Amino acid sequence: QVQLVESGGGLVQAGGSLRLSCAASGSIFSINVMGWYRQAPGKQRELVTIITNSGSTNYADSVKGRFTISRDNAKNTVYLQMNSLKPEDTAVYFCNCNVAYGGGGRFTRDYWGQGTQVTVSS
Repeated sequence: QVQLVESGGGLVQAGGSLRLSCAASGSIFSINVMGWYRQAPGKQRELVTIITNSGSTNYADSVKGRFTISRDNAKNTVYLQMNSLKPEDTAVYFCNCNVAYGGGGRFTRDYWGQGTQVTVSS
């Protein structure tokens, strides 16, 4: 089993910054793609950004130039630096990891964090 623990959410004024962290622990051979999703009230969960194990990234258009994803493979941790926050960024943010496990990492499975609330006031 793998556990994802998120931290770093909170309340911030528009224009401010927050940094989210998500640490994975458990039976991990390696982690392929790591990412952040968010879900606002009454809306579907949406992709914010992902990063591959080689460091390639992809961002939703709504956060390009403001958010930065990074990862520390030695710590099995992914980060999301959020700058120039807007009220429309208010949501519960979830991390997602595609984890390889078993001998030689021959199995893979997606895991989700518990979610952390980000609230941006105007």
